[in-house]
Amino acid sequence: MFCNQCEQTANGSGCCEIGVCGKDPDMQSLQETLLYGVKGMAAYANHARRLGKTDEAVSAFIEEALFATMTNVNFDLESLLELVLECGRMNLRVMEMLDAGHSEVLGKPEPSTVYEGTKAGPGILVTGHDMVDLLHILEQTEGTGINVYTHGEMLPAHSYPRLKKFKHLAGHFGGAWQNQRFEFTEFTGPVVATTNCVLIPWETYRDRLFTTRVTAVPGGKRLKTDDFSEVIARAKECDPLPENKIRESTIGFHYSVILSLADRVVEAVKSGAVKRFFVIGGCDGDELGRNYYTDYAQGTANDSIILTLGCGKYRIRDYDYGTVAGLPRFLDMGQCNDAYGAIQVALALSKAFNCGVNDLPLTIVLSWFEQKAVAVLLTLLSLGVKGMRLGPAVPGFLSPNVLAILKDKFDLQPIGDNAQADLLRLPVVA
Repeated sequence: MFCNQCEQTANGSGCCEIGVCGKDPDMQSLQETLLYGVKGMAAYANHARRLGKTDEAVSAFIEEALFATMTNVNFDLESLLELVLECGRMNLRVMEMLDAGHSEVLGKPEPSTVYEGTKAGPGILVTGHDMVDLLHILEQTEGTGINVYTHGEMLPAHSYPRLKKFKHLAGHFGGAWQNQRFEFTEFTGPVVATTNCVLIPWETYRDRLFTTRVTAVPGGKRLKTDDFSEVIARAKECDPLPENKIRESTIGFHYSVILSLADRVVEAVKSGAVKRFFVIGGCDGDELGRNYYTDYAQGTANDSIILTLGCGKYRIRDYDYGTVAGLPRFLDMGQCNDAYGAIQVALALSKAFNCGVNDLPLTIVLSWFEQKAVAVLLTLLSLGVKGMRLGPAVPGFLSPNVLAILKDKFDLQPIGDNAQADLLRLPVVA
C-alpha cells in the first residue's frame, strides 16, 4: 500500500509513514500551527508597518517559516516544534513594535471614560483594529458635523491622547465582531471595516459598508487609499442617528499605567489584600461554551484582579467587579496585541517578588478563534508560561500527539465544563 500523496509506503490512514508528503498527522499539525501563527504575526506586522515600525529579522523569519512548510523540506517533529516556538518569540517582537508604534504616533494610552451608544446626528462607525485608518477618518471629518464611533476592537482608541483630542470621536457602539450584522443594521450611517473580523454583510447595510486595503466583502466598497471622502459623502446622505446613551465605561489600562502603580500593587499582594491575578481574554465568537468566560470572571474572588484584552473582553466586561485595595478589579488593557502589555506586567511582578512567572499567583484563561490568537498563544508558550487554559474547545489543528507534547511541556489544558469547579481547583494563596 502506497501513500495517497506520494510513492512512499503508507500507514493505515493512507499517509506516508515518514511524512514526505506532509500528511503525517503530527507533522501536518505542526505545519498548520506554524502557518496560523505566521498569519497572525503577519497581520500584526502589517499594523506595525503602517505605524512606521519594521524589523528585517521578522521578515526573514516569515520567509523561513513558510519555506519550512513546503513539501520535502522538514520531516523532523522536534525541529518543526522549535520553529513553532520561534514564531511565538518573533511575534513578541512584532507586538513590541506595534505597542511602540501606537504610543509614538498616538501617545501612551491612559485611563479614559467612554460614552457607549449614539448621539444625535450623522455618524460613521469604524470597526477592526487599524488606528491609522481611524486617525485619517477623524482628521477628514473634523468640522463636518459628522460624529465618529468605534466598534469591536477599536474601543481602545478612546484611550490614546491624539485620538481623544477629536471632539467628534463621539463614543463606542456595539460589542464583539460576531454581532456586527445586527449592530450594523441598527447603525444608520456608513461602516468602515479596517481589518479582519468583518462578516459578509446583510443586505440591510451592504450599500453603506466600506472596507480598506486587503479587507473586502461582496457588495461592499473597497477603499484602496487613505481618502475617505466617499464615506463622508455617504454619512451625509444616511438617516441621522438618535441620542441613545447605553452606559459609560472605563478603559485604557495600558501596561505603563499598571506599572506606574507597581508599588501599590506589590504592597496589596504583600499585605494579602490581593491574592491572585487573572488574565481572561482573547478572541470572542458565537460557539457554544463561551459563556464559560462570563461565569469564570464573575466567579473570581473579591481579592483578585482581572486583566483583559482582545474582543474576548465583551464576554466579561458588562459586570461591576468593584475595587480591591483601592484598585479597580477589572482592568481593560486594550486590543489582542496588547497581550504584550500583560506579559510586561507579569515580568514586572516576577521581578518584584524575585520569582519566575510560573510561580506567581497568576491564572491565564484564553479564548481563541482566529490566527492572531494563535500567534499570541505561541508567544506565551515560547516564554515558557505554564498552566494556561484554552477554549472554548481545543484547536482542531492540534493532533492528539502534538497536544500531548504541549500538555507535557507547558501543562496546556482545555477549559473545563464548569467555571466554578475550575476556580475551586486553583491552589489556595496564603
